[in-house]
Amino acid sequence: MVFGEFGSGHLPHLPQLPQRGAGADAVGRGACLLEGLAVDLQPSGWRFVDRPGRDVERARSFLRADLDELAEAADGYSGPLKVQVAGPWLLAASIELTRGERSVADPGARRDVVASLAEGVAAHVRDLRRLVPGARPVVQVDEPVLPAVLAGRLPTASGYGRLRAVERQEVEQGLRAVLAAARGAGAFTAVRVAGEEVPWALLRGAGTGAVAVDVAGLGASGWESVAATVEGGVQLWAGVLPPQGEVPAVGALVDAVRVPWRRVGLPAAELAQVVPTPAVGLVDVAPAAVQGRLRRLREVASALQEAAAG
Repeated sequence: MVFGEFGSGHLPHLPQLPQRGAGADAVGRGACLLEGLAVDLQPSGWRFVDRPGRDVERARSFLRADLDELAEAADGYSGPLKVQVAGPWLLAASIELTRGERSVADPGARRDVVASLAEGVAAHVRDLRRLVPGARPVVQVDEPVLPAVLAGRLPTASGYGRLRAVERQEVEQGLRAVLAAARGAGAFTAVRVAGEEVPWALLRGAGTGAVAVDVAGLGASGWESVAATVEGGVQLWAGVLPPQGEVPAVGALVDAVRVPWRRVGLPAAELAQVVPTPAVGLVDVAPAAVQGRLRRLREVASALQEAAAG
């Protein structure tokens, strides 16, 4: 389905299908990429353990099977091909230490997660290039909790307090290390951040090639930051397609980008570099409705190309 809609001139991707169970979720898949760190699923969630358990092996099995399916679907394909991974701060905020607190609370654990994920992401990109020789890998790093990590809003394990904010410099350095590892393995990189508090300057400093964000949450100041980011050579991946309800018309989705784009003074010709995406993914969309939404994104991309040319 993905290659049928996006396989020519667009950006096909490896879908994530988390409803298959533990290990297919974003954190489980990210955990199975960690090199040298063992994790397992506990009643409270994923936790670091002394040796890998059955749950992380299930996650690895899901990933191997998905990559095999991808290799078959992409046989003979040449062009960009996207995979997405949980970022270091999402993993550190989600995986517990053995004593039960979030890993992000411990400086040593934070360093270990960053180094381990960087190594694992590079290996993941190399696997993708081996399985699909014509692919130009694109790695999307998902960091939905980044604003909460920076602001100290993550709850403690007990739920009665908040974890201390992580210094901005450390957050940027950690993200930069993972992005650099992906680039070193031959991938273009993008970072997806949720919410209205997108740390644009931090993302630019970390060296991402694109920022993916729900444009409905961007106010006037947000679009000014978009302008600074695009002028700095970073692409906008515009989350325009809502996850639920009737699929909006092409014109409405195009205008969600084109109108504020012009308002902040960005050149119309650069609309051709904008990548339209779902606002928050398609996890909750019924399978029968997914293809229509993918097709609408392709139509929006073509319309943005026409707007750039006109």
